[in-house]
Amino acid sequence: MTNKKASLEGQKKRNTFILNIILLIICTAWVVPTIGLLVSSFRTRDAINTSGWWNILPHQAWVKTRTFDAPTGTAADAPITIEGTTATFEQFRDGVVAPDGKRIKWEGNRRLGTIQIEEQRWTMDTNFTTANYERVLASTDARIKETLPSGEVVENPGEDIGPAFINTLTVAVPATIIPILIAAFAAYAFSWMNFPGRKLLFAGVVALLVVPLQTAMIPMLRDFVGLQINGTFLAVWLAHTTFGLPLATYLLYNYISQLPRETLEAAFIDGASHFTTFMRLILPLSVPALASFAIFQFIWVWNDYLVGLIFLGGAPSVRIITQRLVDMVGTRGQDWQLLTAGAFISMLLPMVVFLSLQRFFVRGLLAGSVKG
Repeated sequence: MTNKKASLEGQKKRNTFILNIILLIICTAWVVPTIGLLVSSFRTRDAINTSGWWNILPHQAWVKTRTFDAPTGTAADAPITIEGTTATFEQFRDGVVAPDGKRIKWEGNRRLGTIQIEEQRWTMDTNFTTANYERVLASTDARIKETLPSGEVVENPGEDIGPAFINTLTVAVPATIIPILIAAFAAYAFSWMNFPGRKLLFAGVVALLVVPLQTAMIPMLRDFVGLQINGTFLAVWLAHTTFGLPLATYLLYNYISQLPRETLEAAFIDGASHFTTFMRLILPLSVPALASFAIFQFIWVWNDYLVGLIFLGGAPSVRIITQRLVDMVGTRGQDWQLLTAGAFISMLLPMVVFLSLQRFFVRGLLAGSVKG
C-alpha cells in the first residue's frame, strides 16, 4: 500500500513538472515576441532595419574605433594593401579581419570611400527614442523632430491616431453590448422556456459556429447597400452582432442552463414572469458568463480589420484603429517602427478590459463543464 501511494505521488510530481514545462514554453512563446515588439517601439527606423531588438542585451559586436580616407589610384582588379592587410576591394567592402584581430571595412565606393577600423567589444544598444510615440499621438499639423544616425535633423508629420481610437471605441462598445443582450435572452429561452422546435433551433445556432463569417459578408454587404446604411456605424454594429451571436448564445446557454432549478421555480411560484425572472435572477447570476463573452467579443471587435473595412470603408471620418495602423506603415512598409508604437497604444484598452473582468473569466468559461 505504501509503495502504491509513493508511486502515485511520484507520478503526480512528474505530471506537474511536465505541465509546468509546457506552460513555461507557451508563456515564453507569447512573452518574448511581445517584449521584442515593445523594445522595437522605442528604436529608430535605422536601428530596426540594421539590427535585432535583442541587441539591447550585452553582446559582442564590431565597434568602429578609427576612420580615414581610402587609398586612391589603385587598379580596378589589383589587390589593395591597408595597414599591412592585402585583399581585393570586394573583400574590404565585406570586411577583412587583420592578424591583430581588428576588422578593416571599406565604406562607400572605390573612388570616394572611407576605411573603418573596427574592434570586437562588449556593447549594448541603448539608443532609444520616444519619437515613434510622439508621431503616433501628435496631430497631422504637428512636426516631430528626429535625429538621424548621420546627425541630420528631420521633421516628420504626426499620425494622429486619436480619431481612429475614438471610432474603434464607438464600434466596439455597442458591438459588445448588443450581442450579449440578445444572446442572454436567447440562452434563457433555450434553457427554461418550452416552445415547439426549441432543440432544432438550438442545433441551428450551434451549427452556425462552424460557418466561416466570410461567406456571409457579400450577401450582407448587398443588403446594407440596398438599405443605404453601408459605411455607417449601424452597419458594422449589425455585422459584428450577427457574427458574434452564435458563440455568445452557446456560451451563455451552458451557464444559464446549469443554474439551480429550485431558484427559478420559486420565482415562478411567487408569480414572477419570464421577463422579471430574467432581469432579477438570470442576469445577476450570469455575470461570470457575461463577462467572459464580453472579453472575447470586445477584443475580437477591437482587433478586427476585415469587417470594419468592408462595412465601414476607409473614409477618414470612420476609419478604425487597425486601418490607421496599416496606413501608418506606409505603402512599402518603410515606417514599421510606427506600427510597433501604435500597436502598444491600441492594446492598452483591451488590456484594461481583460484585467477588469479576468476574475470572472475562468469561472464563466468552465460553466457547465462539470455536472453535479
